[in-house]
Amino acid sequence: MPLTRAPNTAKGDSAIQPSGSPAGHAKNRKRIFMHDAFRAGITLKGIDGILEVIGGALLWFVKPRSMDRMVRWLLQHELSRDPHDFIATHALHAAGHLTGEGKVFASIYLAAHGLVKIGLVAALWRDKLWAYPLAMGVFSVFDAYQLYRFTQTHSLALIALTIVDVTIILLTWREYRAQKLTRRQ
Repeated sequence: MPLTRAPNTAKGDSAIQPSGSPAGHAKNRKRIFMHDAFRAGITLKGIDGILEVIGGALLWFVKPRSMDRMVRWLLQHELSRDPHDFIATHALHAAGHLTGEGKVFASIYLAAHGLVKIGLVAALWRDKLWAYPLAMGVFSVFDAYQLYRFTQTHSLALIALTIVDVTIILLTWREYRAQKLTRRQ
């Protein structure tokens, strides 16, 4: 009888268990793949949250003039090759406009956004059942804001990010249903 990984309900870890029929084996492989995709997705969310907290702290502590110089230094090679590079010119423009209230708002927003993601991801990794619907709700609010920002900026990066986020929300929904079913059994 072939062996396959099956989620362990106690800790969300995996255990080796015998599989049944070939159809059951294929279903088990799909479930394992979806579980692994969910874990990868929330891990990326957690890393993104850590980077947002770091970015928020940098914005808070680095002076606007120093930030402008640092961004220019980081982008000088790219701009020397293509002075009209879309990303580089927008990054320079954004760095030049981060002063006063805009800087404070951006730093607090990034840090808070990142801390919320980190907290939710930590709870999801520990399979806390309450975290699944909360994460779906919070990530949906973040996506709604991204779509609003898209109407202002027309940034394709926001659309791509929103598509990834919606995929993670759908994986979270699927994992939530699987966790509830497993706990009932």
